[in-house]
Amino acid sequence: STVATRIMTTVPKPTVKELLSRTPEDIEEFLGGIYEHASWVAKELFKTKDDGIGTVTDLAKTMKDIVDNSTRETKMELLCAHPDLCERVGKMEELTDASQEEQSRAGLQSLTSNELETFTRLNTSYKQKFGFPFILAVRNANKYTVLAALEGRTPNTTEKEFAAALEQVHKIAWMRLLSCLNTDNCKGFLTCHVLDTANGCPAAKMRIELRRLSPPDSGALVGSFVTNDDGRLDGGPALKGKDFTVGIYEWTFYVADYFASRGSFTAGQPFLDQVPLRFGIDNPDDHYHVPLLVSPWSFSTYRGS
Repeated sequence: STVATRIMTTVPKPTVKELLSRTPEDIEEFLGGIYEHASWVAKELFKTKDDGIGTVTDLAKTMKDIVDNSTRETKMELLCAHPDLCERVGKMEELTDASQEEQSRAGLQSLTSNELETFTRLNTSYKQKFGFPFILAVRNANKYTVLAALEGRTPNTTEKEFAAALEQVHKIAWMRLLSCLNTDNCKGFLTCHVLDTANGCPAAKMRIELRRLSPPDSGALVGSFVTNDDGRLDGGPALKGKDFTVGIYEWTFYVADYFASRGSFTAGQPFLDQVPLRFGIDNPDDHYHVPLLVSPWSFSTYRGS
């Protein structure tokens, strides 16, 4: 497909603004494979595009709205155009390049004979019930995730599963957009705040490390930090600009060292020594605030903004 071809070559990726300055034909060619075998979405995009589309989030929402506002018959055609995750495990050559990449990442080529039998049985039941193939955004999943989702969604009502399948289609489109556009100038950033719940105060002077775990070739240690008196990082966000990329990250909080410096009671072998906190960044336009609330015996976190 055009999208995958552009991804695999050294041709510079365009920004959203650069893409939308092209001719309607170029836009349709570039975005034609974002929704599986549905170049009509890209055609409609040019008809409706306006100056309000300035980010990859805006572009994704506009394309999503086009699909959501189409007829049920058109949506059903879109669902049916997606590859069957189970039946086509051994027929990768029949898939679009983008689908081949997504299914390979999920490990669907490494199914054991028992796993393949289970996939096939559940998938047959799913298709007989709903009339369209099981769809899951598998790029960041694995075969166990796929099997669990297939088991969990098959009992759904037809209407609930129709909506769930469309949501997966939108997630796939989102990931494909991110992979083919330049998002270096996006406005997203990452921040952190550590609160000492045992002493009821910010956790000052705690050492923290940030690592990027995916993509695999993106490098490991991003930076080392020490929290200030407010429990935050001096100098602003830990990640921003072109360094703020979609992927899997991990904070490591050196909590035992911190509580030792406070003179807080801990066991001879501290219950919490280093606290690793793995999280994902999915949208380069968003603010991700990933804090830690911690005592010598417990911790929690949440996605802030």
